[in-house]
Amino acid sequence: MAVRLKTPEKIEKMRKTGRVVRLVLERLGEMISPGLTTEELDGEASRLCKAQGGRCLFKGVPGRGRAGPFPGNICVSLNEQVVHGIPSKRKIREGDVVSVDFGVELDGWCGDAAETYLVGDVPPNVRRLVEVTRNSLEMATRMCRPGQKWSNVARAMQEYVEGEGFAVVREFVGHGIGSSMHEDPKVPNFVSRELLACDIELAEGLVLAIEPMVNLGHYSVELCPDGWTVVTHDRKASAHFENTVAVTAGGPMVLTA
Repeated sequence: MAVRLKTPEKIEKMRKTGRVVRLVLERLGEMISPGLTTEELDGEASRLCKAQGGRCLFKGVPGRGRAGPFPGNICVSLNEQVVHGIPSKRKIREGDVVSVDFGVELDGWCGDAAETYLVGDVPPNVRRLVEVTRNSLEMATRMCRPGQKWSNVARAMQEYVEGEGFAVVREFVGHGIGSSMHEDPKVPNFVSRELLACDIELAEGLVLAIEPMVNLGHYSVELCPDGWTVVTHDRKASAHFENTVAVTAGGPMVLTA
């Protein structure tokens, strides 16, 4: 791994980027309502980001296999969609679960965050799913202190989520972030043999995009024919939260707060 630690000055620059990410997510959260298309959310994210002098990170990211570059400014995933949903003319409906992932580059530094929103009357188990996913991110964030082993953080997240009767997605994990959107190390939300064999000790100056993805049913997922959208295998709901977090001597600093 080539982990890049950041100076306090660089972290402050990343916090400025993070403020733009949060500004956009808060605006989109205000907009989300029945009848609105996910394409309209995407357009507003682009407009706001450009108005703040930023660049939307996701648009144009190369796809794998036959998938073309990602066409949206945001990833917007509804209900059984886990991550990487493509904005479209699909209308949001009463009872939907809407996850929005958004990244920004500003003055050479990146920020990345995600929120899951509930639209109107949502079943209690789905509401609890979203609450537990948010709680798992907050738990992980509190544990981000110098000297902490990431396996301890991942174990706490996994045990909490599974203890609530939900499942942690295995195929997608958090990551380092800085001048590039994806940097080392990878930070899973569960414990694996790979993690235990190559554990990560958190150090001052490490900046992570921590992003639990939690399913109502089984943890298995599959890729849709568009080459981007990931859905739960059992088609039950999923939730996703993310923040960009810096490890500092004084404790964790959420840069996308």
